[in-house]
Amino acid sequence: MNTSSLIICKNADLLAVRAADFITECAREAIYERGYFAIALAGGATPAPTYALLATPERQNAIAWEKTYVFFSDERFVPHSDVRSNFAMAQRSLLAHVPIRPQQVFPVPVHPKSPAVAAVEYAERLADFFAIRAGDPPPPFDLVLLGVGDDGHTASLFPGSSGLQVEDAWVISSSPGMLHDHLDRVTFTFPLINAARHVAFLVTGEKKASVLWSVFEGQAAREDCPAVGVQPVSGTLTWFVDEAAARQLTQGPGTA
Repeated sequence: MNTSSLIICKNADLLAVRAADFITECAREAIYERGYFAIALAGGATPAPTYALLATPERQNAIAWEKTYVFFSDERFVPHSDVRSNFAMAQRSLLAHVPIRPQQVFPVPVHPKSPAVAAVEYAERLADFFAIRAGDPPPPFDLVLLGVGDDGHTASLFPGSSGLQVEDAWVISSSPGMLHDHLDRVTFTFPLINAARHVAFLVTGEKKASVLWSVFEGQAAREDCPAVGVQPVSGTLTWFVDEAAARQLTQGPGTA
């Protein structure tokens, strides 16, 4: 049975610290128990300060990077060199600054002719890594990091999209929903996300306040607010949010 917790931080800087500590602890736990750490990174602007903290000289030695394997929970279908790429953001803020080998980083392929083909290829890469078949039940990542959009989407699972109902695939292509960038995407599905041992949301800013209220107190449906569909089957779910994002919540733990 999964466990869920809400950690409210005074500001975005303190959230980055708490999230970096959490990632480090998940890495230590995974490496101690299984000998490696498999993490799926989130994109967008919010996690960048957390990634940058993990890359600092004071912190980077706390994670055994030689035993760490990095994946991505979603990606825009643009070249990896594009400023809008989640891989590019992670490379700038984290991966270029820690001693991890390129072959331990698995970006979403963006060279195929379509996002749908890329999704199939990425699922096959996951199957190879976890030494299972792509049609098997989804493998358990040690940690999946996520964000949430103003519209309630998470990864690239958007309100009203057909991807919200997918139960027989780990990775799918996704249209951009109502987002202004009009970019197609490749994304983890709910079954793959919810198979993780740990899932963590990183959420900051007043623009996310109404979404958080919908998730925690508004009894939102998954079709309208996809973030509520993140319910790990047997893992933990942790929400790291700042005070600005939590301002509409009427109850919850104290500020960290």
